[in-house]
Amino acid sequence: MYRIVPLHIKKTLNFRRMKYTSKLMQDAVEALSMLPGVGKKTALRLAIFLAQQDSAKGHRLASAITDMLDQMQVCKVCFSYSDKEICEICSNPVRDQTTICVIESIRDLMAIEETQQYKGLYHVLGGLISPIEGIGPDKLNIHDLLKRIQEKQPKEIIMAIRPSIEGDTTVYYITKQVNTDQTKISLIARGISFGSELEYADEFTLSRSIAARTPYFIKDNSTV
Repeated sequence: MYRIVPLHIKKTLNFRRMKYTSKLMQDAVEALSMLPGVGKKTALRLAIFLAQQDSAKGHRLASAITDMLDQMQVCKVCFSYSDKEICEICSNPVRDQTTICVIESIRDLMAIEETQQYKGLYHVLGGLISPIEGIGPDKLNIHDLLKRIQEKQPKEIIMAIRPSIEGDTTVYYITKQVNTDQTKISLIARGISFGSELEYADEFTLSRSIAARTPYFIKDNSTV
């Protein structure tokens, strides 16, 4: 007895069994499909597009990716990507050295820079505290941040961290370690909805959230 297979499943099966006329093309498709959000069909379209272009364009793309992987570094100060040991933002004397914006990822840094409203420094945590996922302060760049605050004694720390349980936990933990008499702790305004990523906020909302930031205080419930 024959089993009826839906048409969309047939198409998927046929694509997976596709016989490439070129092993080089197949290898390119496999490599491109490793990118996030790129499936085999999209990878095939990209590979065919590249194959139809002037070879110089393809070599330029390959060279740019190779150079990035081989030469790009992580800034020793803020942990952003850099071409040198210290990135252009940290080494720029024009930037406000008294303000540090604490962010979760490098994508958030780029999103804030796009607004052209913030002129201070940054510190990339590389994630958020999440006990459920086994991510503690020791797995993030929090110790380096606290050391940096102690040495530089900035006037303000802006917590530009997405509103979430993990974000609030991270902000609370860092604030408990900082002498708030010397350094003010601020939160970006809640124009960013709870649980949303900063990188997906539009430039106007993000710039307004930074400009309208509010002081962050820890309530002491130990006294009656």
